[in-house]
Amino acid sequence: MNHSVRINGVDICYEILGAEHQQTIVLIAGLGSQMIRWDDSFCQLLVKQNFRVIRLDNRDSGMSIFPTEKELNFNGNHQEFFSNIKAENIPYSLMDMAKDVIGLLDYLQIDKAHFTGRSMGGIIAQLLGSYFPERVLSLTIIMSTSLNPALPPSDPEVMAMMMKPSSDPTLNKEDYIEEKLLFAKRISGNLYEWDESLEIKMIEEELNRSKTKYGIIRQLLAMATYQYDREVLKKIEAPTLVIHGTQDLIFHFDCGKDIADAIPNAKFLLMEGMGHSVPKELYQLICNQITILISKISA
Repeated sequence: MNHSVRINGVDICYEILGAEHQQTIVLIAGLGSQMIRWDDSFCQLLVKQNFRVIRLDNRDSGMSIFPTEKELNFNGNHQEFFSNIKAENIPYSLMDMAKDVIGLLDYLQIDKAHFTGRSMGGIIAQLLGSYFPERVLSLTIIMSTSLNPALPPSDPEVMAMMMKPSSDPTLNKEDYIEEKLLFAKRISGNLYEWDESLEIKMIEEELNRSKTKYGIIRQLLAMATYQYDREVLKKIEAPTLVIHGTQDLIFHFDCGKDIADAIPNAKFLLMEGMGHSVPKELYQLICNQITILISKISA
Protein backbone atom coordinates (compact mmCIF):
# COMPACT_ATOMS: atom_id res chain seq x y z
CA MET A 1 0.00 0.00 0.00
CA ASN A 2 1.30 3.43 -0.97
CA HIS A 3 1.62 6.16 1.64
CA SER A 4 2.46 9.83 1.26
CA VAL A 5 4.08 12.28 3.67
CA ARG A 6 5.17 15.90 3.33
CA ILE A 7 8.97 16.13 3.67
CA ASN A 8 11.03 19.23 2.93
CA GLY A 9 8.06 20.76 1.16
CA VAL A 10 7.64 17.71 -1.11
CA ASP A 11 4.97 15.00 -1.02
CA ILE A 12 7.03 11.80 -0.86
CA CYS A 13 5.29 8.56 -1.83
CA TYR A 14 6.59 5.36 -0.25
CA GLU A 15 5.67 1.77 0.50
CA ILE A 16 6.70 -0.56 3.32
CA LEU A 17 6.91 -4.34 2.97
CA GLY A 18 7.86 -6.81 5.67
CA ALA A 19 7.72 -6.89 9.45
CA GLU A 20 8.48 -3.78 11.49
CA HIS A 21 10.90 -5.55 13.83
CA GLN A 22 13.24 -6.62 10.99
CA GLN A 23 16.27 -4.64 9.81
CA THR A 24 15.29 -1.99 7.25
CA ILE A 25 16.53 -1.76 3.67
CA VAL A 26 15.67 1.43 1.78
CA LEU A 27 15.55 1.10 -2.02
CA ILE A 28 16.38 4.28 -3.96
CA ALA A 29 15.41 4.51 -7.64
CA GLY A 30 17.32 6.01 -10.54
CA LEU A 31 16.86 8.98 -12.84
CA GLY A 32 13.25 9.41 -13.85
CA SER A 33 12.46 5.98 -12.44
CA GLN A 34 9.71 5.16 -10.03
CA MET A 35 9.88 2.92 -7.00
CA ILE A 36 8.07 0.18 -8.91
CA ARG A 37 11.32 -0.40 -10.85
CA TRP A 38 12.26 -2.17 -7.62
CA ASP A 39 9.54 -4.61 -8.55
CA ASP A 40 7.47 -6.75 -6.22
CA SER A 41 9.40 -9.96 -6.86
CA PHE A 42 12.74 -8.32 -5.97
CA CYS A 43 11.27 -6.75 -2.83
CA GLN A 44 9.67 -10.03 -1.74
CA LEU A 45 13.00 -11.83 -2.03
CA LEU A 46 14.39 -9.38 0.51
CA VAL A 47 11.32 -9.77 2.72
CA LYS A 48 11.78 -13.56 2.65
CA GLN A 49 15.34 -13.00 3.85
CA ASN A 50 13.87 -11.27 6.91
CA PHE A 51 14.22 -7.63 5.96
CA ARG A 52 11.77 -4.77 6.18
CA VAL A 53 11.81 -3.07 2.77
CA ILE A 54 10.98 0.57 2.10
CA ARG A 55 10.82 1.77 -1.49
CA LEU A 56 10.05 5.36 -2.42
CA ASP A 57 9.47 7.60 -5.39
CA ASN A 58 12.21 10.23 -5.42
CA ARG A 59 10.93 13.79 -5.54
CA ASP A 60 9.59 14.64 -8.99
CA SER A 61 8.98 11.03 -10.01
CA GLY A 62 5.95 8.80 -9.81
CA MET A 63 3.62 9.98 -7.08
CA SER A 64 6.18 12.14 -5.24
CA ILE A 65 5.15 15.63 -6.29
CA PHE A 66 7.59 18.53 -6.34
CA PRO A 67 5.59 21.76 -6.15
CA THR A 68 7.01 24.47 -8.34
CA GLU A 69 5.59 27.75 -9.56
CA LYS A 70 8.52 28.25 -11.91
CA GLU A 71 8.05 26.69 -15.32
CA LEU A 72 11.09 25.39 -17.12
CA ASN A 73 12.12 27.43 -20.13
CA PHE A 74 12.44 24.27 -22.15
CA ASN A 75 11.90 24.15 -25.91
CA GLY A 76 12.61 20.46 -26.44
CA ASN A 77 16.31 20.87 -27.27
CA HIS A 78 17.94 18.99 -24.38
CA GLN A 79 21.57 19.72 -25.29
CA GLU A 80 21.01 23.45 -25.65
CA PHE A 81 18.99 23.56 -22.44
CA PHE A 82 21.58 21.78 -20.29
CA SER A 83 24.55 23.64 -21.75
CA ASN A 84 23.10 26.95 -20.50
CA ILE A 85 22.11 25.88 -16.99
CA LYS A 86 23.82 27.18 -13.84
CA ALA A 87 23.93 25.43 -10.47
CA GLU A 88 22.37 28.37 -8.63
CA ASN A 89 19.32 28.21 -10.89
CA ILE A 90 18.38 24.56 -10.44
CA PRO A 91 15.17 23.73 -8.55
CA TYR A 92 16.95 21.27 -6.24
CA SER A 93 20.12 19.22 -5.88
CA LEU A 94 21.01 15.58 -5.35
CA MET A 95 21.73 16.52 -1.73
CA ASP A 96 18.14 17.73 -1.41
CA MET A 97 17.03 14.30 -2.65
CA ALA A 98 19.28 12.61 -0.08
CA LYS A 99 17.73 14.77 2.63
CA ASP A 100 14.29 13.58 1.52
CA VAL A 101 15.37 10.02 2.33
CA ILE A 102 16.63 11.10 5.76
CA GLY A 103 13.39 12.98 6.32
CA LEU A 104 11.41 9.83 5.56
CA LEU A 105 13.48 7.89 8.11
CA ASP A 106 12.79 10.63 10.66
CA TYR A 107 9.07 10.47 9.97
CA LEU A 108 9.03 6.69 10.31
CA GLN A 109 11.20 6.92 13.46
CA ILE A 110 13.91 4.72 11.98
CA ASP A 111 17.29 5.50 13.50
CA LYS A 112 19.48 3.57 11.04
CA ALA A 113 18.96 1.61 7.84
CA HIS A 114 20.67 -0.21 5.00
CA PHE A 115 20.48 1.58 1.64
CA THR A 116 20.42 0.17 -1.88
CA GLY A 117 20.53 2.63 -4.77
CA ARG A 118 20.54 2.07 -8.51
CA SER A 119 21.98 4.49 -11.08
CA MET A 120 21.21 8.03 -9.81
CA GLY A 121 19.93 6.38 -6.64
CA GLY A 122 23.45 5.06 -6.16
CA ILE A 123 24.78 8.63 -6.13
CA ILE A 124 22.16 9.55 -3.55
CA ALA A 125 23.31 6.54 -1.52
CA GLN A 126 26.89 7.83 -1.69
CA LEU A 127 25.77 11.18 -0.29
CA LEU A 128 23.90 9.43 2.51
CA GLY A 129 26.94 7.38 3.43
CA SER A 130 29.23 10.40 3.40
CA TYR A 131 27.09 13.11 5.00
CA PHE A 132 24.77 11.06 7.22
CA PRO A 133 27.04 8.23 8.47
CA GLU A 134 25.15 7.92 11.75
CA ARG A 135 22.04 6.81 9.81
CA VAL A 136 23.74 4.34 7.47
CA LEU A 137 24.38 0.69 8.33
CA SER A 138 25.45 -0.41 4.84
CA LEU A 139 25.36 0.66 1.20
CA THR A 140 24.70 -1.36 -1.93
CA ILE A 141 25.36 0.69 -5.07
CA ILE A 142 24.14 -0.79 -8.35
CA MET A 143 25.05 0.39 -11.90
CA SER A 144 26.00 3.84 -10.67
CA THR A 145 28.80 6.39 -10.91
CA SER A 146 30.69 8.95 -8.89
CA LEU A 147 30.39 11.37 -11.84
CA ASN A 148 34.17 11.52 -11.93
CA PRO A 149 34.90 13.42 -15.18
CA ALA A 150 37.91 11.18 -15.84
CA LEU A 151 35.69 8.12 -16.29
CA PRO A 152 34.71 6.73 -19.73
CA PRO A 153 31.76 8.56 -21.29
CA SER A 154 28.37 7.03 -21.93
CA ASP A 155 27.69 5.37 -25.27
CA PRO A 156 26.91 8.27 -27.67
CA GLU A 157 24.06 6.45 -29.41
CA VAL A 158 22.39 5.69 -26.09
CA MET A 159 22.86 9.26 -24.90
CA ALA A 160 21.29 10.56 -28.12
CA MET A 161 18.29 8.31 -27.50
CA MET A 162 18.11 9.45 -23.89
CA MET A 163 18.34 13.16 -24.71
CA LYS A 164 15.80 13.06 -27.54
CA PRO A 165 12.47 14.49 -26.35
CA SER A 166 9.82 11.81 -25.90
CA SER A 167 6.46 11.83 -27.61
CA ASP A 168 3.64 13.20 -25.50
CA PRO A 169 1.84 10.10 -24.15
CA THR A 170 -1.42 12.06 -23.84
CA LEU A 171 -1.32 12.69 -27.60
CA ASN A 172 0.34 9.54 -28.92
CA LYS A 173 0.66 6.78 -26.34
CA GLU A 174 1.75 4.15 -28.87
CA ASP A 175 4.74 6.19 -30.05
CA TYR A 176 5.69 7.00 -26.45
CA ILE A 177 5.68 3.34 -25.45
CA GLU A 178 7.63 2.33 -28.56
CA GLU A 179 10.32 4.91 -27.80
CA LYS A 180 10.62 3.74 -24.21
CA LEU A 181 10.78 0.11 -25.35
CA LEU A 182 13.61 0.79 -27.81
CA PHE A 183 15.61 2.57 -25.13
CA ALA A 184 15.00 -0.07 -22.47
CA LYS A 185 16.05 -2.87 -24.79
CA ARG A 186 19.15 -0.99 -25.94
CA ILE A 187 20.51 -0.52 -22.41
CA SER A 188 19.60 -3.95 -21.06
CA GLY A 189 22.54 -5.98 -22.37
CA ASN A 190 22.11 -9.07 -24.52
CA LEU A 191 22.99 -11.97 -22.24
CA TYR A 192 19.71 -12.23 -20.36
CA GLU A 193 16.21 -12.63 -21.75
CA TRP A 194 14.41 -9.34 -22.31
CA ASP A 195 10.65 -9.52 -21.75
CA GLU A 196 8.95 -6.94 -23.97
CA SER A 197 5.45 -7.61 -22.59
CA LEU A 198 6.70 -7.10 -19.04
CA GLU A 199 8.39 -3.84 -20.02
CA ILE A 200 5.20 -2.58 -21.70
CA LYS A 201 3.29 -3.35 -18.51
CA MET A 202 5.88 -1.44 -16.47
CA ILE A 203 5.79 1.60 -18.79
CA GLU A 204 1.99 1.71 -18.64
CA GLU A 205 2.02 1.43 -14.85
CA GLU A 206 4.54 4.27 -14.65
CA LEU A 207 2.31 6.39 -16.88
CA ASN A 208 -0.66 5.75 -14.60
CA ARG A 209 1.38 6.73 -11.53
CA SER A 210 3.16 9.74 -13.02
CA LYS A 211 2.10 13.11 -11.61
CA THR A 212 4.71 15.36 -13.20
CA LYS A 213 5.65 16.42 -16.73
CA TYR A 214 9.16 17.83 -16.29
CA GLY A 215 10.34 15.78 -13.31
CA ILE A 216 13.03 13.92 -15.23
CA ILE A 217 14.38 17.23 -16.57
CA ARG A 218 14.68 18.68 -13.06
CA GLN A 219 16.37 15.47 -11.87
CA LEU A 220 18.78 15.69 -14.80
CA LEU A 221 19.58 19.24 -13.77
CA ALA A 222 20.47 17.99 -10.29
CA MET A 223 22.84 15.43 -11.80
CA ALA A 224 24.30 17.79 -14.41
CA THR A 225 25.26 20.37 -11.79
CA TYR A 226 26.62 17.91 -9.21
CA GLN A 227 30.25 18.71 -8.39
CA TYR A 228 32.39 15.57 -8.23
CA ASP A 229 34.36 15.30 -5.00
CA ARG A 230 36.36 12.15 -4.28
CA GLU A 231 36.37 13.04 -0.59
CA VAL A 232 32.65 12.25 -0.54
CA LEU A 233 33.53 8.63 -1.28
CA LYS A 234 36.64 8.45 0.87
CA LYS A 235 34.64 9.56 3.94
CA ILE A 236 32.20 6.65 3.69
CA GLU A 237 32.73 4.22 6.55
CA ALA A 238 29.71 1.96 6.12
CA PRO A 239 30.30 -1.51 4.63
CA THR A 240 29.70 -1.10 0.91
CA LEU A 241 28.93 -3.41 -1.99
CA VAL A 242 29.21 -2.05 -5.54
CA ILE A 243 27.53 -4.04 -8.33
CA HIS A 244 27.97 -3.27 -12.01
CA GLY A 245 27.39 -4.94 -15.37
CA THR A 246 29.93 -5.54 -18.11
CA GLN A 247 27.43 -4.33 -20.77
CA ASP A 248 26.32 -1.09 -19.12
CA LEU A 249 26.19 1.53 -21.90
CA ILE A 250 25.23 4.46 -19.68
CA PHE A 251 27.82 4.04 -16.94
CA HIS A 252 30.78 1.92 -18.03
CA PHE A 253 31.75 -0.67 -15.44
CA ASP A 254 34.84 1.41 -14.71
CA CYS A 255 32.39 3.81 -13.03
CA GLY A 256 31.46 1.13 -10.53
CA LYS A 257 35.06 0.13 -10.03
CA ASP A 258 35.96 3.78 -9.39
CA ILE A 259 33.37 3.97 -6.60
CA ALA A 260 34.64 0.76 -5.01
CA ASP A 261 38.26 1.89 -5.27
CA ALA A 262 37.50 5.15 -3.46
CA ILE A 263 35.33 3.82 -0.63
CA PRO A 264 37.46 2.15 2.06
CA ASN A 265 37.07 -1.65 2.07
CA ALA A 266 34.25 -1.65 -0.49
CA LYS A 267 33.59 -4.85 -2.42
CA PHE A 268 33.19 -4.70 -6.20
CA LEU A 269 31.05 -7.30 -7.95
CA LEU A 270 31.18 -7.31 -11.76
CA MET A 271 28.17 -9.02 -13.36
CA GLU A 272 28.88 -10.54 -16.76
CA GLY A 273 26.32 -9.50 -19.38
CA MET A 274 24.33 -7.14 -17.19
CA GLY A 275 23.48 -3.80 -18.79
CA HIS A 276 21.96 -0.70 -17.23
CA SER A 277 19.10 -2.66 -15.76
CA VAL A 278 18.74 -5.52 -13.32
CA PRO A 279 17.54 -8.72 -15.05
CA LYS A 280 15.24 -11.01 -13.09
CA GLU A 281 17.76 -13.82 -13.46
CA LEU A 282 20.07 -11.89 -11.12
CA TYR A 283 17.52 -10.93 -8.46
CA GLN A 284 18.29 -13.85 -6.18
CA LEU A 285 22.05 -13.48 -6.54
CA ILE A 286 21.92 -9.75 -5.76
CA CYS A 287 19.60 -10.26 -2.78
CA ASN A 288 21.94 -12.97 -1.50
CA GLN A 289 24.92 -10.61 -1.82
CA ILE A 290 23.05 -7.88 0.09
CA THR A 291 22.21 -10.41 2.80
CA ILE A 292 25.85 -11.54 3.04
CA LEU A 293 26.99 -7.91 3.37
CA ILE A 294 24.51 -7.25 6.16
CA SER A 295 25.14 -10.53 7.95
CA LYS A 296 28.83 -9.65 8.32
CA ILE A 297 27.83 -6.45 10.10
CA SER A 298 25.45 -8.26 12.42
CA ALA A 299 27.89 -11.06 13.25
